[in-house]
Amino acid sequence: MNGCNILLIQADQLRFDCLGVNGHRLVRTPNLDRLAAQGVNFTQAYCPIPVCTPARASLLSGRWPTQHQGITNRDSEAACPLRTDVPTFSGALAAAGYRLGCVGKWGVHPHKGPLEFGFHDWMDGREYSAWRKAQGLPGKPNANGWLGETDEKITAAQSQLAWGADRTLELLERYAKQAGQRKFFLRWDPPEPHLPNVVPEPYASMYRPGDIQPWASFADGLENKPYIQRQQRRTWEIDGWDWSRWAPTVARYLGEVSLLDAQVGRILDRLAELGLAESTLVAFTADHGDLCGGHGMIDKHYVMYDDVVRVPLFLRGPGVTGAPGQCAAFVCNGLDLAATFCAAAGVDRPEGFVGQNLLDLAQGRAKERPDIFGMYFGAQFGLYSQRMVRDRKWKYVWNATDCDELYDLESDPGERRNRAGDAACAGELKRLRGRMIQWMQEAQDPLLNGWVRGQLEGGRKG
Repeated sequence: MNGCNILLIQADQLRFDCLGVNGHRLVRTPNLDRLAAQGVNFTQAYCPIPVCTPARASLLSGRWPTQHQGITNRDSEAACPLRTDVPTFSGALAAAGYRLGCVGKWGVHPHKGPLEFGFHDWMDGREYSAWRKAQGLPGKPNANGWLGETDEKITAAQSQLAWGADRTLELLERYAKQAGQRKFFLRWDPPEPHLPNVVPEPYASMYRPGDIQPWASFADGLENKPYIQRQQRRTWEIDGWDWSRWAPTVARYLGEVSLLDAQVGRILDRLAELGLAESTLVAFTADHGDLCGGHGMIDKHYVMYDDVVRVPLFLRGPGVTGAPGQCAAFVCNGLDLAATFCAAAGVDRPEGFVGQNLLDLAQGRAKERPDIFGMYFGAQFGLYSQRMVRDRKWKYVWNATDCDELYDLESDPGERRNRAGDAACAGELKRLRGRMIQWMQEAQDPLLNGWVRGQLEGGRKG
């Protein structure tokens, strides 16, 4: 059969800027930095939606959430699962003879697991708690809630990240024995570094809070911003926090990023020891980012800031060998990886896939997008429609029920000053609203009705 082996590692809620290779001055991520250096680092990668379930459904189905219709997480009033009639890249690879394995977090569908989407093996990340109990270890502590704490009763080798890496290595060893007869697609979806970061030593104290500099977005007074952002601070009871209160949480977040990096290193090293490094396309990314104090907020909801929509994305192996080490083209990680996996496997992409083949993009064989888009529909605190378009200089966020946002990313990379009401930016605002209409048409967005179109075309929006 044609095609190569494929290994996907998709972290949960990992910021683009929290890796050494992507510019963080403090965090230690030698293994991910090495992966990026050996392949291609897509430095302008964005998620289709900054929410776990719909982002993961987009990766599986190669479609925008408006097309696969799984638009929110399960704990919302619009918890519509991924349409069961939508074809997936996993189904296409399975039909072509691939052996498919999945370890860790799934989160795509409330009732249907990986085995119902073409996978042959699944090691559910929720089994870690039972494993931990069987080892005579206490459950994870939760005294500090979403802000995290030290997991004092375990070693790093007993952490959930190490457990997930162990299970991934088990499947890798099994698939390696059949590598000459059958290609494999293996994915590990650790639920980290999603808050709360309950981290064992030495990672819990690896970074001193006093050494951590605030995010570029932190000093945001939220003036001239949508009301929901101020409400989120109140909802989480973090309104008025200065950086000294945020720094310990960020330190644990960075510690868990380094623990993740160590486990990725174990997998990459074993891949090489098995003689599979040259024949395996390795992809590393995240479903979305994390505020973690950015703009004085937590988690990822009701905003389209780069803190949550920009993600790391590396590819190494067949198809990108010899490509430049960095690619600054706009990438939608979920949509484009789905298309790329089909290309790497030598199978036709299913009908309805809308992404680009990143192998062609990395080699300069594909036309680059002039801009990138994103969408959002709401969460456990209520529904809230947003659409985003971003180019090299500007980001426009259309908030259906509140004021719009416009940011000059060259002069304001932290997205702290909303320019939507600035008369000097009226031309850019009109241009980006026009692009928004075009994209909403392409994405089959049902919100582009006659009223919304008229609002955007006529500039009847604050």
